[in-house]
Amino acid sequence: MRKSLLLTALIAFTLSSFGQSSSSNEWFGSIGLNAINSQGSQSPVNGMGDWAINLPVSLAVEVGWTSGLSIEQSFTLNSFAKGDEIDGIELQEDYTYFSFDTHAKYYFGKHLLPSADWIDFYGNAGVGFFNIDETNISLNLGGGILFWLNRRQTIGIRAQVIGKFAMDHAESGIDNNHYQTHIQAFFAL
Repeated sequence: MRKSLLLTALIAFTLSSFGQSSSSNEWFGSIGLNAINSQGSQSPVNGMGDWAINLPVSLAVEVGWTSGLSIEQSFTLNSFAKGDEIDGIELQEDYTYFSFDTHAKYYFGKHLLPSADWIDFYGNAGVGFFNIDETNISLNLGGGILFWLNRRQTIGIRAQVIGKFAMDHAESGIDNNHYQTHIQAFFAL
């Protein structure tokens, strides 16, 4: 019941956030690759062999809300193969990973490098819904870097890392805390 209520709130928040757009808001899309690190450690780069990159699809839509602040809805797909490890446990079968995440993002690169219009930095926080063996809700925290490929800032490449902290961490088995790393093409819609 708790998961259903949280999922309903997530969907309502997402729809209301995108429903507030006006013609002055900028819309962006992104598509790329993701890797999942679910090894039970606090380091996002410890043990490079524990990363899942078997079906690494990553899609997102983002709308600028106010200056520097935006809302993003993303979908990711990946998989763990038999013999892969999650939290130090060798898997006995294949698992498909998918997630839906809603993030508020703040772009602060103009405060660090005011004259550099080709690069931007951002932090993001939000909630997510993910599934490996069972479903779970996560609180997400992360950040990234965006490299613009043109002066109009309509095409770019971004890299980001998101920590996903499972709500039912103690009882979730393999559906628990993990890191997700993305590299994506970013473009104006």
